[in-house]
Amino acid sequence: MPDANSLYGPLDPAPDAGWTDAQPRMGFFTDTSVCIGCKACEVACKEWNDVPGSGLDLLGMSYDNTGALTANSWRHVAFVEQPRPAAPAADEPGSSAAGPQFLGMPGAQPPGRGTGAQTRSDFRWLMMSDVCKHCTHAACLDVCPTGSLFRTEFGTVVVQEDICNGCGYCIPACPYGVIDQRKDDGRAWKCTLCYDRLGAGLTPACAQACPTESIQYGPLDELRERAAQRVATLHERGVPQARLYGHDPTDGVGGDGAFFLLLDDPEVYGLPPDPVVTTRDLPRMWKRAGLAALAMAAAAVAAFVGGSS
Repeated sequence: MPDANSLYGPLDPAPDAGWTDAQPRMGFFTDTSVCIGCKACEVACKEWNDVPGSGLDLLGMSYDNTGALTANSWRHVAFVEQPRPAAPAADEPGSSAAGPQFLGMPGAQPPGRGTGAQTRSDFRWLMMSDVCKHCTHAACLDVCPTGSLFRTEFGTVVVQEDICNGCGYCIPACPYGVIDQRKDDGRAWKCTLCYDRLGAGLTPACAQACPTESIQYGPLDELRERAAQRVATLHERGVPQARLYGHDPTDGVGGDGAFFLLLDDPEVYGLPPDPVVTTRDLPRMWKRAGLAALAMAAAAVAAFVGGSS
């Protein structure tokens, strides 16, 4: 696939959007390895942005009660429970000096009876606070007919709800399925990366509330360096699964303004493995459509001239 930057412009999209006084590009780095699933980010986001409550839904598949990013959930903490065969005890064959690799919870046993490896159910929680990715090449901006979606001087993508006409074009355009329409008014809503706080030099509400610094906010270049160091540290500590997602400026969206450190494949967290800006081929499609229209017009003229003679 061609380099996304060669198709759409520089990594810093604010100057490309016409900002002559663009600020350093700001964003989020979410380190899922230290997320404890407290949902403080969800609560802080709702309180600061006056986002309506999402309800306390019992999904029947997780302790998570929001389920996904929606018009009323701009931050969503996913809970992924991964069952694993129980690790052998330290004195059993095949045991490792490093001990079990996953958190273990004893199964229910009668009083006075041990819980050996055969009856123990081991699992690990993978938790991730998901959010709008604020893509470098944002298809939602390309398809918005009213200019409701715009690129800020910080490189982020914001919806101006007062001029959103509820057409919904941005919803299928997003490769991550982030944007959603609010049922009572039909307008599109999503994370603004607390645009009003950024202008005042404040940290976004979710990052401010995160007790473990799983959500980190700052200049995107600094966050990328910090994330690379964190991955290297985890690899040294025996966590080879650690990887970055959304950090690559040559991927299908030109890199994200909000990227993640994951401990498993993106699909496990409900993320597309290879996101591509959905409007990537529009220039080529319009060009071909124009050429086809010209060819048809020329054929019609030739047929008319030939018939009249």
